[in-house]
Amino acid sequence: MILDATRADLLLLLTHKTFTMDHLSHINQEGKARMVDVSGKPQQVRTAEASGFIRLQPSTIALIQENMMKKGDVLATAEIAGVMAAKQTSALIPLCHPLQISKAKVVCTIQENGILAESEVKCIGQTGIEMEALTAVSVALLTVYDMCKAVDKAMTVGEIKLISKTKTAL
Repeated sequence: MILDATRADLLLLLTHKTFTMDHLSHINQEGKARMVDVSGKPQQVRTAEASGFIRLQPSTIALIQENMMKKGDVLATAEIAGVMAAKQTSALIPLCHPLQISKAKVVCTIQENGILAESEVKCIGQTGIEMEALTAVSVALLTVYDMCKAVDKAMTVGEIKLISKTKTAL
């Protein structure tokens, strides 16, 4: 069973002398997943930026530039999907806290060999907002994939990464 293999790997990792349970905030002392209690943390302004890329065939890029995709405006739809996804992150990622997002921005730009998706997300909260930024980019890119799959069988989604995250006192 995959869960057993994962738990065994986790226990092996935890027994390593330089690694303790304190390193994994989402794992309790019995090795079970849990949501972290952030109630003791102060409210802070939290921001995160992420990016990702989808490689496309030149003919697909041309169709997007000319707004000739059958499903509609690829870039605008992907940007809206990314913002919507950021707002739903805690429903998609099991141990994420629901956050009151005050800003979610996704920008998709055509590059030479594909589309770059970039997100910027902000909230006032007790925990980071990087998962929302990463989710926004991921769903934006998956939306591009969905809208282009009929004409491009060689698309590759990747290079999804956190660019920055900040927290500052109120």
